[in-house]
Amino acid sequence: MALPQHEHPVRQATTSDAVVVAELLDAFNREFDTPSPGTEVLAPRLRRLIAGDHLVALLGGEPAVGVAVLSFRPNAWYDGPVAALDELYVRPDLRGQRFGHAMLEFACRLARQRGAQTLEINVDGEDTAARRFYEAHGFSDTEPGASEPMFYYYRDLD
Repeated sequence: MALPQHEHPVRQATTSDAVVVAELLDAFNREFDTPSPGTEVLAPRLRRLIAGDHLVALLGGEPAVGVAVLSFRPNAWYDGPVAALDELYVRPDLRGQRFGHAMLEFACRLARQRGAQTLEINVDGEDTAARRFYEAHGFSDTEPGASEPMFYYYRDLD
């Protein structure tokens, strides 16, 4: 899948890119003081996941300066899968240069190509910059016809 020439290059990562994807994801978590198992744990896990059908990693820039991770899952409400943008990260010194935009647009096209009718994104409530970014790209936290925002709940099962 090719992007228009004026955009930053984005490509789907292969298993040989697992270390680069792991390094970018690890940097993302460390920047925001979120625990990370480290690249030595992430890389083999990503190599295995990228080889399958349910997870896609995208790399933005050449060399890669950003990463997006999408997961695809079946859903009773749609014929195709539901796509979730699990991660979107651009190195801090290169933000504001449309790398995130290019990866998000690529992710949307890829999700549509794979039959998804919706793309879900979870954003921390206090992350106003990310919320503004996604809203500027047509995402909403309110379903059509509803007046209250949606919430994401989780529970650790350990």
